[in-house]
Amino acid sequence: MRGIFNQHNAEAPSLEQAFRRMAPMEPNLDHDLSWFFLPSYWAKMVVALISFLCFANSYDGDFVFDDSEAIINNKDLRAETPLGDLWYHDFWGSKLSSNTSHKSYRPLTVLTFRINYLFAGGFYPVGFHVINIILHCTISVLMVDVFSILLGGLQFSNKGRRLNLAPKSSLLAALLFAVHPVHTECVAGIVGRADLLCALFFLLSFLGYCKAFRENKEGHTFSVFWVLVSVVLGAIAMLCKEQGITILGLNAVFDALVINKINLLKLIQKLLYKDKALENAGLLRKGLLFRITLLMCGGASILYIRWRIMGTGPPAFTEVDNPASFADSLFVRAINYNYYYSLNAWLLLCPWWLCFDWSMGCIPLIKSVSDWRIIALAALWFCLIGLICQALCSEDSHKRRILTLGLGFLIIPFLPASNLFFRVGFVVAERVIYLPSIGYCILFTYGFSLLSKQAKKKKILAVAVLGILLINVMRCALRSSQWRSEEHLFRSALSVCPLNAKVHYNVGKNLADKGNQSAAIKYYREAVRLNPKYVHAMNNLGNILKERNELHEAEELLSLAVQIQPDFAAAWMNLGIVQNSLRRFEEAEQSYWTAIKHRKKYPDCYYNLGRLYADLNRHIDALNAWRNATVLKPEHSLAWNNMIILLDNTGNLAQAEAVGREALELIPNDHSLMFSLANVLGKSQKYKESEALFLKAIKANPNAASYHGNLAVLYHRWGNLDLAKKHYEVSLKLDPMAPGTKENYNLLRRKLEQLQKKGSA
Repeated sequence: MRGIFNQHNAEAPSLEQAFRRMAPMEPNLDHDLSWFFLPSYWAKMVVALISFLCFANSYDGDFVFDDSEAIINNKDLRAETPLGDLWYHDFWGSKLSSNTSHKSYRPLTVLTFRINYLFAGGFYPVGFHVINIILHCTISVLMVDVFSILLGGLQFSNKGRRLNLAPKSSLLAALLFAVHPVHTECVAGIVGRADLLCALFFLLSFLGYCKAFRENKEGHTFSVFWVLVSVVLGAIAMLCKEQGITILGLNAVFDALVINKINLLKLIQKLLYKDKALENAGLLRKGLLFRITLLMCGGASILYIRWRIMGTGPPAFTEVDNPASFADSLFVRAINYNYYYSLNAWLLLCPWWLCFDWSMGCIPLIKSVSDWRIIALAALWFCLIGLICQALCSEDSHKRRILTLGLGFLIIPFLPASNLFFRVGFVVAERVIYLPSIGYCILFTYGFSLLSKQAKKKKILAVAVLGILLINVMRCALRSSQWRSEEHLFRSALSVCPLNAKVHYNVGKNLADKGNQSAAIKYYREAVRLNPKYVHAMNNLGNILKERNELHEAEELLSLAVQIQPDFAAAWMNLGIVQNSLRRFEEAEQSYWTAIKHRKKYPDCYYNLGRLYADLNRHIDALNAWRNATVLKPEHSLAWNNMIILLDNTGNLAQAEAVGREALELIPNDHSLMFSLANVLGKSQKYKESEALFLKAIKANPNAASYHGNLAVLYHRWGNLDLAKKHYEVSLKLDPMAPGTKENYNLLRRKLEQLQKKGSA
């Protein structure tokens, strides 16, 4: 008994007595800490203010990187998607049952995105960013309470109020957490809200579990209600992000170390030697086993429900996402996983080199023990083993408790991202160390207190820590500014991960979106050079070359892309477009149908297939293809327009009119559809209605020369010659080379001159 609990009396004290005696029995961490003291309220205000200053400049940033897929292209955010669908879709809006799903099940996070979208009335990023900043500030404030328990222990006053036994060290640790630059991705990147919400409920679960040990009026030493509340909050954390489930394990560790003061080393020794003293250990009397059973049952139930919803299929990842997990050699996998752990540790220690993506060659595989990077593994495990030995073997119970809790909070939340239980879709991800950084802050603060105890000039040490905090604040502000736009974010990664093909790809894509094709080609070529199997880079490069009429090289790239990934539907479609331009129509048709085979709901491919059939004068097939495009995507304006124009050109005016009216009912504000239908109505001599549509189209797009030119033709036919002259002149001013307009204008002028001569005669 005495060995297990490290008590001085033979009889185990009650849980209440353990609480009352906790503070006096242990040294106060604040005693030797060269740090300033603030009352709890002011400490939280300072932490909130500083955490806000770190990331405030990200409030007006754009949607960047993964935000496009998780928010802008996610149909689960729109009102027309039933709320119930959120429970059967992954984070990106795909069905969990789909083979392409990443199985990232975070319905509560998606729900907050949906609320943001509804309140903002659309995709306006400011509201999304503001919520993220508020969440981080709230979490940082909660960390003051959490660190006061982890560093100072859990004790309540006679009135049941929790006491802060380490106000200085908890403030320092909370500030370290609040200003850590590695958190920038979670705060400045909107998809990082999953980590923020997970952390919020993670901490609330822990604080709720601590409340279970506040003595109630009936004199019970712990509350089953608050234990169950902590389980529910842990479940909510997991519904925000997968890491949330780990709080249940940490609550159990906290219970054993802080509430029951178990000496793990002696407990292990007694278990190994089957010491009969375990029978009288008092675990059952203190309720530890009962509480751990509740935590285990709750965790098992949560995981079972999640498994039932998600299904048994593993997530679909590729070798470029996590190359080490695809290595054939167990040695290569193990050594690279450990190297990744050392990189995560380094990001916590020195968060200077930060990158939005660490995959695709950013970190080359270690394939032999002669690789100098093995030193990083050795350093990591040397430090970890040293800390573990101190946590287990130290005679100082205070040190054992803090080191074990620090290691627990560092390691346990990281386990879902460790590749130990299942393959993950990344190499290193800064967002996944948001929670593990709690453990780092505990260990840093404890180390600082030990240095303060030994140091003669404590003020110099305090100034050094203040310097670290200030540097971190500046680094957070700089990194937040880089996350404000994709251009700055992607370019910032070039110096950190120059071997990362995805970085070059994203820089190229950003340039291409801005119309700078020449520069985009350079980065796409570099992406393909770094990763010769990078099919998305080949596809985008092929598209640009196609637009520049470099068709043969475009065909080579796209053919290679579909050879590497035969189910790459977009590449098949683009290959069909190139083959169509090269007038190899049979091959183009085959490519289009192959694309549709791999992506059955592909409206753009049906649209391009319709264009091919129109070029071949297969009008019925063209109309059917375009009709398929509009069925799959009712707002497909180009498909509707082509149907109207084809029916108009083939003399089917009544059918063209019907299609045009149908299209405008679905897309009432599309000026190109107004223009096409106005042309049909003009030919059908419905001049008044045609005029109204032309004027409406011109109002929406006043600089379209063809709109003014065709309205002038309408007035010309209608006999409104002055209005016809006016719009011919506007059209020629906008486009002096407008086809047919100059000839029609000259005809009108001659007619007006003839009328003037007749009038004067």
